[in-house]
Amino acid sequence: MASITNVQIFGLDESIYRSGYPMLKAAPTEEEFQMAVAEIRAAREAGEIDNTHIRRAIKLANAKGGGHEQYLSGITVTFDMTLSNKAWVEAERYRFLTFISSMSTMHRVAFFKIGESCNFYTSKEAIAAAEALQETYNGIDAVAEPDRKKAAYLELLYNLPSGFELMAGMVTNYRCLRNIYEQRRTHRLPDWHIVCDWLETLPLAKELIVGKPE
Repeated sequence: MASITNVQIFGLDESIYRSGYPMLKAAPTEEEFQMAVAEIRAAREAGEIDNTHIRRAIKLANAKGGGHEQYLSGITVTFDMTLSNKAWVEAERYRFLTFISSMSTMHRVAFFKIGESCNFYTSKEAIAAAEALQETYNGIDAVAEPDRKKAAYLELLYNLPSGFELMAGMVTNYRCLRNIYEQRRTHRLPDWHIVCDWLETLPLAKELIVGKPE
């Protein structure tokens, strides 16, 4: 099934502080910036969201209209995500959910263990059919029958089940993740339920991603 691993988060406390930039009268010095960020980090790690900067960030993240949640774009998240072919098609619609690198059917379709790479909902018949096509492809001599080899490759590639899963390294931000959560929390695909369950575990997820009434 879908999974998310190797998660790293950057710029969380810095972006929380920067959410207050619209109301500044003068730019902070580097020392002031670092001190404020350290204060935010300490409060957050202690679970104390009553910090002035954190309270403001929560309010802005949940304000309706006006783009007040823009600062969430500065909270960068990188991770490895495994989804089914069906879910990847939908994930690619998010402009700010960006591929770093991914496993490739184009390069490795002849070598995948198809049965082990498909989710629970993929029928045994679909898996067996794809495995048979893979066996056929691997059994053709590319030098002796180049055209047949090319055709067999495409037949295999186009007949991988929708439940076939691939992993990709991704980079995005809290603003995009908030949008994903809002749109996919009750989606029919189980892949998205797993993704949203993971989103709920991120730092300040309840306040900044899941959404908390103003």
